Amino acid sequence: MTSTVRQLLQTKGNTVYAISPGATVFEALERMAAYDVGALMVMDGDQLVGIFSERDYARKIILMGRISKDTLVGEVMTGELITVTPDATVADCMNLMTGNRVRHLPVLEYGKLVGVVSIGDVVKAIMTQQEFMIAELESYITGSR
Repeated sequence: MTSTVRQLLQTKGNTVYAISPGATVFEALERMAAYDVGALMVMDGDQLVGIFSERDYARKIILMGRISKDTLVGEVMTGELITVTPDATVADCMNLMTGNRVRHLPVLEYGKLVGVVSIGDVVKAIMTQQEFMIAELESYITGSR
């Protein structure tokens, strides 16, 4: 039963897809398509400086009439990040995501990026927890424990 971000990352892996703030938005979109992800962490060396998501593209490129091949990721990324630590609970993540309307949470440990948790990861973990609890309750009720 997964209850912390650390446990969730152990299950799903801690691969982080990233891009430099100096890359073009077009390059970011190509990378997102290649990895089939909705967001990239924006890294300046080892330092997390932002996140670039499909939402950033839609709101800051398309709606503003900008051109993705002429715009740098650093110009349109979201720089104010909501992050979690590996010790945060899955419920904490769900609360942060729904309360702040974000779909991705960078996971920082001692200031270093160690993974990313998406809304899909959180929903899957919660469903797994609920299925486990239902099975335990059914077993208890039927006396088959």
